[in-house]
Amino acid sequence: MPTFNWVALKPNQINGTVFNELNDEKVLQVLDMNDFEEQFKTRAQGPTLDLCSVKTKVCQKAPSKVTLIECNRAKNLAITLRKGGLTIDGICKAIQTYDLQSLSLDFLELLTRFIPTEYELTLIRKYEKEQRPLEELSDEDLFMIKFSKIPRLAERMSIMTFLGNFGDTVQLLLPQLNSVIAGSMSLRSSTKLRQILEIVLAFGNYLNSSKRGAAYGFRLQSLDALLDTKSTDRKQTLLHYIVGVIQEKYPDLANFSNELHFLDKAGTVSLDSVQQDVRGLQRGMELTRKEFMRQDDSAVLKDFLKVNTEVMEKLQADSKTAQEAYESTVEYFGENPKTTPPTMFFPTFVRFVKAYKVRDLLLIRCGLAAKSVSCDAFGPILSPKYTRVAFREASLSPFQSCSQSALQDCCEDFLFTFYLYC
Repeated sequence: MPTFNWVALKPNQINGTVFNELNDEKVLQVLDMNDFEEQFKTRAQGPTLDLCSVKTKVCQKAPSKVTLIECNRAKNLAITLRKGGLTIDGICKAIQTYDLQSLSLDFLELLTRFIPTEYELTLIRKYEKEQRPLEELSDEDLFMIKFSKIPRLAERMSIMTFLGNFGDTVQLLLPQLNSVIAGSMSLRSSTKLRQILEIVLAFGNYLNSSKRGAAYGFRLQSLDALLDTKSTDRKQTLLHYIVGVIQEKYPDLANFSNELHFLDKAGTVSLDSVQQDVRGLQRGMELTRKEFMRQDDSAVLKDFLKVNTEVMEKLQADSKTAQEAYESTVEYFGENPKTTPPTMFFPTFVRFVKAYKVRDLLLIRCGLAAKSVSCDAFGPILSPKYTRVAFREASLSPFQSCSQSALQDCCEDFLFTFYLYC
């Protein structure tokens, strides 16, 4: 006979339902099932099964189990335990000994979701107080009972996660802190950048002298405005002109960008988030020390603290240095560090350096003086042949260390600026 593909309820799921009041054996005694078998038999019909004996065997194989945890939570726990591939005792022992070789971080993270709640602990204590047999419990309930017996379970799980993630987190944070430190210090110490800002201030005051009066300084966002300020014939920008003046009068400043380091990387750092992560690692280290004081026979905790205490101290020192270097540099350039994050501060200089290099390259390549720069002079530069060959063949000191792709990017940026402003 064919199989009826229904979704059957387990014996322990029918309590309190309508099925608990039904007696299908009574129906079978009344009906003549021979006709039914004749109508639904398959070609390879086997002997008729005794339904009563089948149900008896099912009941023997699946005795009623007591459930202490919610059904869906129990199912999810069963799936998680199968992923771990360890016995209940193996899992509990690994947690008690901080054995990260046996428990992967992914499995540990899944287990964290099943730390017993207060309600579940109450049910477990009640069950044990009544001295009811453990054999009546499901595997998931048995796991929860043994799981809940681990001293300071939540703290141990948190420490194991911290131990497993510490190395990778440090390797992620240190380069970010170093880039902020290097970028800040290079900006602060660059004498050539100061001289270029001095030139920009001079031209700005000269332009505004009859309208706004002299200024003692300017906000860094004003560097972007150098591309917006155009000459009378609108054929060159203020940045074009200043680059030409620097080439003619201050040639030693042309390579000022060589004094600036890691601005691109520093501009991608969220310093607040990095500092928060460092504080999180420090809290984890303190929790690990406290746990080691309670369990000083743990070789895992002892070795970890021995190896990584200095690493944590260096990370904290670098974190403090980065914060101080960044804040002092931002204030040095007249900005407010509380409202100016690295993602806003450093990219301002990156854009300025990039725009400067494009115009510097064009003036050198064309052999033009700043005062004679015009759109008509750019005709040969815009030819396809130039865009393919010029940057490959050009031997320009500011760009000798640049890759061909970087030079091509500069060329594309120039073409964009040319169509936008010329």
